[in-house]
Amino acid sequence: MSFIIEQLRDYPFIALFLSLGLGYLIGKIKIGKFELGGIAGSLLVAVALGQIGGIAISNEVKSIFFALFIFMVGYNGGPQFFSSFRLSSLTRLFASFVMTFVGLITVVLLSKWAGLDKGLAAGLAAGGLTQSAIIGTAGNAIDQLNLAPDVTSTLKTNVAVGYSITYIFGSLGPILMMSLIPMVMGWNITKEAKKLAEKMGAGSKQLNEGEFSALNRVSSRAYQVTANSMFVGKSVVELEEAFDADLTIEAIYRSQKDTESTLDLAKNPILAADDKVYLTGLTQAFPKVTSLGIELGEFSEESNVVQTQQKVVLTNKKLAGITLRKLHDETNARIRRGVYITQLSRMGHDISTLPETELHIGDEITLVGQKEDIAKVIKKIGYNSPLPSVTDFVTMSFGMVLGYLIGEIGFTIGGSHIALGSGLGCLVSGLLVGYLRMRTPRLGSVNHGAANFMQTFGLAVFVAVVGINAGAPALTAIKENGVTLLLLGVLVTLIPQVLTFLFNYYVLKIKNPVEALAVIAGSRSANPAFASLLEKTQNSTPVPSFTMTYAVANIFLTLWGPIIINLITKIS
Repeated sequence: MSFIIEQLRDYPFIALFLSLGLGYLIGKIKIGKFELGGIAGSLLVAVALGQIGGIAISNEVKSIFFALFIFMVGYNGGPQFFSSFRLSSLTRLFASFVMTFVGLITVVLLSKWAGLDKGLAAGLAAGGLTQSAIIGTAGNAIDQLNLAPDVTSTLKTNVAVGYSITYIFGSLGPILMMSLIPMVMGWNITKEAKKLAEKMGAGSKQLNEGEFSALNRVSSRAYQVTANSMFVGKSVVELEEAFDADLTIEAIYRSQKDTESTLDLAKNPILAADDKVYLTGLTQAFPKVTSLGIELGEFSEESNVVQTQQKVVLTNKKLAGITLRKLHDETNARIRRGVYITQLSRMGHDISTLPETELHIGDEITLVGQKEDIAKVIKKIGYNSPLPSVTDFVTMSFGMVLGYLIGEIGFTIGGSHIALGSGLGCLVSGLLVGYLRMRTPRLGSVNHGAANFMQTFGLAVFVAVVGINAGAPALTAIKENGVTLLLLGVLVTLIPQVLTFLFNYYVLKIKNPVEALAVIAGSRSANPAFASLLEKTQNSTPVPSFTMTYAVANIFLTLWGPIIINLITKIS
């Protein structure tokens, strides 16, 4: 055992990665529907390893990884954050802010009442409101107070202590609310979600990992025109008009002697008996084709139709807020062949491709159609979604530089100069780069998987370093304040949710049960609660309200770190 301890002291990065590995292993353990998660697990293991003593990791490591994490928070949320500032979204936007503001006031008042110091108050907010980023922004604010090194170290340790004690119920609380609110209000969420889906135009079942929809929204089929078909003698244009633009003719093959030739669709040919017609369009529209002829079950690869699938990011402000139905009509105008929407994604969440689904700036839309037609449509919508391997390191690096420079901006209070700090600076620059990417396609692209990795890994390393460096004082703080913090954490978790729900329902008139719960989960940045809600709805109707409020709450909750530190400093 002494050998292992010496190795950990001599090579502290072993302790760091041990914290991450064991932390994520513990974080995967499920008790009912509750799962601790890798971040909280890493912090708990790191605090435990820190009790060995003598293990120290440079604070520069902690600062760099936190800056990377917070930059990616801004980058990933930037498009959705800025697109939320629209008239049609103001109610949900305000609801999200109210939740975060009530959370802030609750933390400050309870901390004052219980006599908590600045560090414990910030930790109470980070855990009770389940916003891990507060650990970093509060830590930066503590550094700006110019306190004695030992006092600064104690306060930072207390931030980690407060977080670790209150985080578990902070995660459980929103999950409980997803069940308690419908119980009190007498809602059947599954039925309400089905009604909402029907109102939006259709239903879309929420799929679990490994599942897929066997019936696609858009499909292609081939038909052989029968001699008695009403379309014999009709032109291609007349045939497409009969299908109300829901179906598009991709190719027509005509047998002549022993050969089969392709007709030039640009010449608007006339259909004849035995012609083979290849169609693409909405699957629900194919029953209209029964009068055309007999569906072909087999056909040669030579006569198959090749189409293109392309992801496009919505940046055209004129299209923001319109429905998928209107987008299809507008983008297909003056295009002979149809281009169809098969998938819609927002902030990494798939959204039902329903006719009345509303579009937001930054949405990723999957299009299917002919290559040349898709190219025309993309020009109207936005730009090609970056290839999976593409990351613009130039823009990302200069964005980080800008973040550190913004962090040096400060102001003077009571004769003391207080800078924003690298955390808030990188958050602002991340928002700007994310917005830049939305407006200027060729700049600021970061691969989605890489962005998520940097955000998650950056936070995991940061909290692990905080836990390891906390050392023995962390255990002392837990013994002294554990029960108090646990009870305060319950209040911080529940009070904002209850008050905000009542405000949203009776004042803001967010009456739809699915949207009301999605706003609560999103305004708390509560992914576990959102997963619980999706399980109840059995479709993706909560996604739009959740993603919008999640992006706004994520930013404001992160900003509360330094505000809590300064408010507690003033009222202490």
